[in-house]
Amino acid sequence: MKKTELLNLLFDSFDHSVNDVIHSSVPFTKEMKDILKAKSVDKLNRIRQNGPAYLIYPSNVHTRLNHSIGVYAIGRKIILTLLSKNESLPFSKEGVMSFFIACLLHDIGHFPYAHSLKELSVREHEEIAEDIILHDSELYEKIKKAKGVPEYVALIINKERKCAIEEIEIYRNILSGTLDPDKLDYLSRDAYFSGVPYGMQHTEFILKSLDLRNGRLVLDEDALISVEQILFSKYMMYRTVYWHKGVRCATSMIKKALVTALEDNKISYDDLYFKDDYEFASFARKKRIEIDAFSLIEMVESGQLFEKKAEIPLSDLNMLLKKALSIRTRAVAEREIYNHIKAKYPALKDYEVIIDIPEPINFESHIEILRHDGSVSPVRDEETIFTENVGSEFSKRLRKLSVFAPSYVKEADVIKALGEVDFGKAEL
Repeated sequence: MKKTELLNLLFDSFDHSVNDVIHSSVPFTKEMKDILKAKSVDKLNRIRQNGPAYLIYPSNVHTRLNHSIGVYAIGRKIILTLLSKNESLPFSKEGVMSFFIACLLHDIGHFPYAHSLKELSVREHEEIAEDIILHDSELYEKIKKAKGVPEYVALIINKERKCAIEEIEIYRNILSGTLDPDKLDYLSRDAYFSGVPYGMQHTEFILKSLDLRNGRLVLDEDALISVEQILFSKYMMYRTVYWHKGVRCATSMIKKALVTALEDNKISYDDLYFKDDYEFASFARKKRIEIDAFSLIEMVESGQLFEKKAEIPLSDLNMLLKKALSIRTRAVAEREIYNHIKAKYPALKDYEVIIDIPEPINFESHIEILRHDGSVSPVRDEETIFTENVGSEFSKRLRKLSVFAPSYVKEADVIKALGEVDFGKAEL
């Protein structure tokens, strides 16, 4: 499709808008805006983007739908930037519209407290998104009316599906990477709503510095510092917001409740899908009668969090605590600690001693750089502080094993248990 035709497409029919606190007025077509009214999309407006972070940062109550609109806004600007710099691109009208819709729907498969479920054997949210897009008749028809191809939208979001279409591969590469619209939006948005400065990005400068080579985004050499800023912002946001001890505690309490119920066959994985925050809370309240551990979810919902009683670098874990690295065998270590201190705390329940280990985090900088001489090459170690070793060190400093328990349990008793339990005799 000719460049002029695509540019006309991106301006002539985008005569509706949605106001956004980060991106101001975001242009939509009438049919694209109507997608926001689909039941499966509207549900995102009832799922908090950062789960229990609002318990620590009260203004952090923005939703998955807010973020999705932001990802679309940035994705649209990226396409406009690429069109302004290239006379010929392998884009089609259907492909571009499908990409825009994919940006808007990329999180449609998310469920409440997603990070609480990340280690469980739940389906990936991209796979769930594909199912919704292809099998929700209301959404399917709205995508078609918006001049998108539902099958293309699903392929762009779910990269696990094999695809031999060059245009789709380009959109996949744009939507997922070091400088993807997802990261550019959530870092700035989450920082704004948390009231912290660490995640704010110079988004417009970054977008103007992007181009396309061999089907992948490349960054102008003069804008390399923006990669460092994004990765450092990511580190700071994990340190101060995403992995704040209160957020980690709330996350681990919900995870412990769900793992206990799943292992006791009181709930199934299917019970966790397709719920918003309110439906999840209602489900938990109903199950509370038959599942004692669901009192943990009830406590989180009312802001009653446990306290951190111990913290250990992952490099210092003994034999039993190494078993805690796996969510499936974590209960072994938790039970040993509980058994060691329960005599002193008769009111303590076995599910109230909780070990938390954050998921691995990657500080990648895999974007290629467009050099002054027109050549393209990967970022070199000497060009950025985020070498593989430094990224590994940042992750190491963030990821630690923590033990949470009710406030009346003394730290000294937990620490003593960690040092005195005969971990070698613990059996799976």
